[in-house]
Amino acid sequence: MSLRLEVLNTGSELLLGSVRDAHLSWLGRELFPLGLRIARQTTVPDGAPIRDALLEAFARTDVIIVTGGLGPTTDDITRELAAELLGRKMLPHPETLERIQERCRRRGFSFQPRMERQAMAPQGATVLPNDNGTAPGLYLPAVEGISWSSPHLFLLPGPPRELQPMAVAHVLPVLKELAKRHSGGGTQECRIYKVVGMGESMVEVKIGLELSKRGDLEVGYCARPNEVDFRLIGPREILDQVEPSVLAVVGDYLVSGDEKSMEEIVVHLLGQKGATLATAESCTGGHLVNRLTNVPGASKVFLEGFVTYSNRSKSDLLGVPADLISTHGAVSEEVVRAMAEGALRKSGATFALATTGIAGPDGGTPEKPVGTVWLALARDGCEPEVWKETIPADRITFKQVVTQSALDRLRKRLKALTNS
Repeated sequence: MSLRLEVLNTGSELLLGSVRDAHLSWLGRELFPLGLRIARQTTVPDGAPIRDALLEAFARTDVIIVTGGLGPTTDDITRELAAELLGRKMLPHPETLERIQERCRRRGFSFQPRMERQAMAPQGATVLPNDNGTAPGLYLPAVEGISWSSPHLFLLPGPPRELQPMAVAHVLPVLKELAKRHSGGGTQECRIYKVVGMGESMVEVKIGLELSKRGDLEVGYCARPNEVDFRLIGPREILDQVEPSVLAVVGDYLVSGDEKSMEEIVVHLLGQKGATLATAESCTGGHLVNRLTNVPGASKVFLEGFVTYSNRSKSDLLGVPADLISTHGAVSEEVVRAMAEGALRKSGATFALATTGIAGPDGGTPEKPVGTVWLALARDGCEPEVWKETIPADRITFKQVVTQSALDRLRKRLKALTNS
């Protein structure tokens, strides 16, 4: 039977919304290859609620990873509460005190007496050094008793820049060994198929329902704007067995089978084909450029982007005739085609993508309601592909869906060229 593992996030700032939890997704990804999954996550404010949450979790889990509450201030009491619950004395740890003092000297900070609290550890705890901060982590192994027991307890600092290196160096190796002892010998894999242009209901009807009947696979879905992650978890041999049927169903809707993003796939395909790209954006305001340049190596294939938000900039930067805009409107088939052709001509790229639309919430008309968008994909020597979509959504979602559609059209064109 696999280990039952929980995460307890502490800190009033998390519940006030002033700080976003950055731990769950990272820990989940790191733990799964070890054969471990997070069974539950709990977030509590500073103070007494930490004690209550720990006591509640002790009875149902094998491992608890606690984040936060290890600093020098009065609200940082995770160490003390853990020691109290386990009936341990708090003892000074000289090596930690020396590390804290040395860190202060090296960074030009004055050592504060309150920092000595961070050099205290419950009796019997393994101190986990912190190379990126002053608060060390702590590991308290499980205690098995006739009338009382405790799980394996890891106390880690809250900042991700401190927690993540500490977890990699000191926590994951311990958990790997613990998982081996509790494992029944079988290992599982997780495969995620990124699908664009197919809703999660359609994915479920076409392939998910049939696979869920097998009993030897865990089937799941995660919907995003214009994208669905279709998730399968099971033994490798079973996943290998069913994967051909998955690929046959999702076909050209499949963007990636290895969790790569749309923009990563597009940048890779451009490089593979020796092609380059330019963009001309109006309603998406540079979001295409942002997504593409988030990919390492994008500079080899992405030449330049034009953010022509005003009508004048469309004419000045891309050469779109002013009378074309006045006759058909900025949000039109004629204008988006001219934008793509202008970007292609100005940049000398192999391909150009263009977007123009009405993101809202104002600006719509009966003929062109909010959410109307025209997109174009141009290639030197070819007639541009131009298409219209209606995406009634908030502005952020609108930009994400529009750019997803543009990149997906380019992805399909590049795949067709690669396969020809």
